[in-house]
Amino acid sequence: MASAAEQLAANLNFSSFANATELKKRIWFTLGALIVYRIGTYIPVPGVDATVMGQLLARHQGGILGMFDMFTGGALGRMTVFALNIMPYISASIIVQLMSAAIPSLEALKKEGEGGRRKLNEYTRYLTVVIALFQAYGIAIGLENMHTEAGSAVVSPGLFFIVSCVLTLVGGTMFLMWLGEQITSRGVGNGISLIIFAGIVANLPNALASLFQLGYTGALSPFFVLVFLVLAAVTIAFIVFMELAQRRVVIQYPKRQVGQRMFGGDSTHMPLKVNTAGSIPPIFASSVLLIPVTIAGFVNNSSMPGWLSFLGQSLGQGQPLYMLFYAAMIVFFSYFYAAVTFNPQETAENLRKQGGFVPGIRPGANTAAFFDRILTRITTIGALYLVAVCLLPQILISHYNVPFYFGGTSLIIIVTVTIDTVTQVQSHLVAHQYQGLMRRGRGRKGKMR
Repeated sequence: MASAAEQLAANLNFSSFANATELKKRIWFTLGALIVYRIGTYIPVPGVDATVMGQLLARHQGGILGMFDMFTGGALGRMTVFALNIMPYISASIIVQLMSAAIPSLEALKKEGEGGRRKLNEYTRYLTVVIALFQAYGIAIGLENMHTEAGSAVVSPGLFFIVSCVLTLVGGTMFLMWLGEQITSRGVGNGISLIIFAGIVANLPNALASLFQLGYTGALSPFFVLVFLVLAAVTIAFIVFMELAQRRVVIQYPKRQVGQRMFGGDSTHMPLKVNTAGSIPPIFASSVLLIPVTIAGFVNNSSMPGWLSFLGQSLGQGQPLYMLFYAAMIVFFSYFYAAVTFNPQETAENLRKQGGFVPGIRPGANTAAFFDRILTRITTIGALYLVAVCLLPQILISHYNVPFYFGGTSLIIIVTVTIDTVTQVQSHLVAHQYQGLMRRGRGRKGKMR
C-alpha cells in the first residue's frame, strides 16, 4: 500500500512544475551559480604558460593530475583560479567526519543538533584553508620545477609567483566552497556535489569526440566503439539500480490503549542503502594510490630512489599491483565509512526509547547485533559493486586507451548526483502540492462558515 506522499508524487505532472514558482527560482539560481563556476574555470592563474601546462598534463594524464583535472572540469589543465576546485573541502569534511567518530569531544558536538553541526562546519572550513594552502604551495613549487621542450611552465619564477599563485588558488577554493553552500541553501541539490558534477559533465562531449576520433582513425574498431557505448549504457543502468537498492528493515510499534481508544500498532520500515558510502571510497582510493605515481613523475629520474621508481611503476594505472590495492582500498573505505555514518547501538537505543522494535528481535543489544549483521552484509555487496564498476573501466582505459572521463568514479558521481537532485526536485513539487491542497481546504472551510 503506497503512502499518501508516494501517491501524490506519482501524480506529479508538468503543470505542477509550471506552478511551482519557488522551485523555478531555485533551479535558475542553481544554473546561474554553475555558469559562474564554469566561467571561473577559464580565468588563468597569472604567470603560468598554458601551452607548457597542457603538455605537462598530457604527460601525467595517468596520474593524480589527470584524475584531479577530471574533477575540476579541465581547470587544472588550464591552470585557472579554480584549479584546486572543491577537493580540499571534500578532504576536510571527510577528515572531520572520521575524527568525530574517534574523538569524544567532536562526537559530542555531532550529537548536539544544529548548534553542533554548525561548529563542525566551522572546523571543516578552517581545515579546508589549511589543506588548500598546502596543496596550492605544492602546486606552485611543482610548477616552477616543471620544464618541457617548449620551456618552463612558469614565466617568471620567484617568491612573487609563489605568493600570488597560492593566494589565487586558495581564494578560488574558498569562493567555490561559499558558492556550493549557497546552492545548497538557495538552490536545488547538494552544492558541493553539483560543482563536481558540472566539471565532469562539461568535458564529457570532448571525451565522446575523442572516442569517435579513435574509431574514425582506426585506432579502435567501429565494432568495439559500439560495444563500448552499449557497455557504458548497461553500466549506468546497473549503477542506478545499485544506488537505489535498499534493505528495508520492518519496524513495528506496539498498540497503546488511552481511555477507550486504541493508538499505535503501526508498522514502518527503515531503509538501509546497499552503497552507504556513495562515491567516497573510489575517490579516496584513487587519491592515495596515485600519489606515488605523481611524486615519481615530479622527481628527476637520475636522483630518484630505486624503491620510489619501482613503486611508481608498479602502482601505475592498469598494473596488477595497482588493481589489487585499488580494490582492497575501495573495500576498506566502504566498510570504514559505513561504520562512521551508521551506529547500530545508537539506532537500536533510539528505537527502544520510541517503543519500536524489529519483529522477532528483542530490543537492545540483540537489535544492535541484528543491524550490525545486516549492515555488514549489504556493505559487502556495495563494496563488490564499487570494485566491479571501477575496475572494469580501468581495464578499458589501460588496454584500449578509452578516454579517462569514462572511468567508474566519474560515472558513479554523475548518477548519484543526478538521483539526489531529481529527488530534491520531486520533494519540492510534493511540498508545493501539499501547500496547494491545504490552501484549498482552508478556502472551503471559509465558504462553509
